[in-house]
Amino acid sequence: MYKIKIGKSLIVLGFALSIVSCKVPSAITSNESKAIPGSFGGSKDTLNTSNSTWQNYFNDPNLTNLITIALKNNQELRITLQEIEIAKNDIRVKKGALLPSVSFSAGAGVEKVGRYTSQGAGDASAEITPGKLVPELLQNYNIGAVANWEVDIWKKLRNSKKAAVTRYLSTIEGKNFVVTNLISEVADSYYELLALDNQLEIVKQTIELQQNALEIVKIQKEAARSTELAVQKFQAEVLASKSMEFQINQKIVETENTINFLLGRFPEKIERSSSNFLKITPSAIQFGIPSQLLTNRPDVKQAEMDLVAAKLDVKVARAEFYPSLNISAGLGLQAFKTSYLFKMPESILYNLVGDLAAPLINRNAIKAEFANANSRQLQALYNYDRKVLNAFIEVSNQLSNSNNLEKKYALKSQQVIALNSSVNSANELFKSARADYFEVLMTQRDALDAKLELVETKKDQMNAFVHIYKALGGGWK
Repeated sequence: MYKIKIGKSLIVLGFALSIVSCKVPSAITSNESKAIPGSFGGSKDTLNTSNSTWQNYFNDPNLTNLITIALKNNQELRITLQEIEIAKNDIRVKKGALLPSVSFSAGAGVEKVGRYTSQGAGDASAEITPGKLVPELLQNYNIGAVANWEVDIWKKLRNSKKAAVTRYLSTIEGKNFVVTNLISEVADSYYELLALDNQLEIVKQTIELQQNALEIVKIQKEAARSTELAVQKFQAEVLASKSMEFQINQKIVETENTINFLLGRFPEKIERSSSNFLKITPSAIQFGIPSQLLTNRPDVKQAEMDLVAAKLDVKVARAEFYPSLNISAGLGLQAFKTSYLFKMPESILYNLVGDLAAPLINRNAIKAEFANANSRQLQALYNYDRKVLNAFIEVSNQLSNSNNLEKKYALKSQQVIALNSSVNSANELFKSARADYFEVLMTQRDALDAKLELVETKKDQMNAFVHIYKALGGGWK
């Protein structure tokens, strides 16, 4: 009968608190998300290059070996892996909050009650037979277990756990995005290194050609067929080219060290084969359809997970307005002498308490946290829209870039062929005094610039080949 009355009292109290707490602010929502376009440039082909593994996409064994080392040793990737472990432990924390907590306690103490206190006066006034007076120093010994449990009435704790799980999934997508970027950075630097090697070789060949022309003009000067001005001009051109050689050498060292840093190791020689760089032909790319970016791009999937977690946070913050039910219980032994501590049932101590509480007044802190949760949800939504938009634009840019670089490289190749022919013609005409030294210098300089630009264009073409793979979300699978 007693239990029934207590249960009814709790129900009535809970109902009253629910009425008081029913006025809860509503969550803020936004409907500004835009639908993603249906295709890239009108193509409906669903074949997607991002489904290829990076081992198959990059067929240079030196490059694939470097990427393998980077994925094993890169410090940024290792830091991201620890973030995954932290998120995994957060799940355990939130999961533990759903279960009752039980703690063991043991203690000992001594107490002297004041004579003129209610307890002291009561002890003195009691009729106690001689030899059985209450001790002046009253000892206390106890041992037992205490349990506390918050009953998850409004799914606050369960939503908090779901948010932690979602953030754990978000960190995994974050790791995948780091992997994609890491592969892209290693490949970019590797192709830059190949381009620098080829540019260095072109400069060396040009220096040799310029030195031959310098020797010719010196001979012509001795024969009074040329002037000191021509000799000085050719000499200056040779010195300028040698200066460029040292500049390229420095860039090679810096690029090698960039790769070594990505690989998590101290500077050492990067194995590579640069001889056939200009003959490399990027494989055909399948762009698929834009909706595939939602599942292929790790940064988009991470933003989606963050949005889901932010929505759950709003539910958790909203539940703070409602009553919470806490149950605590204790069971143990207590006595004022150790000899009585294990005497049953006199020393047994137990309690069971149910606590139902809800915020009534001064709820500003709860309102502020709820408002913050709403704002963070909108931030996550806008961030998700931004990631989707950025992904589409990156693919669109790389699609255009790839097509334009292919046409540019073809034209640059024709330009180099024409200038190489003009250099040969200019040298022959110069030897027979049918062309002056200025025409030879300008022709050599134009040919050098065109060859360097051709290598630069090939590097841009290979970087576009890398960036397309990254933009489509390839590399992490």
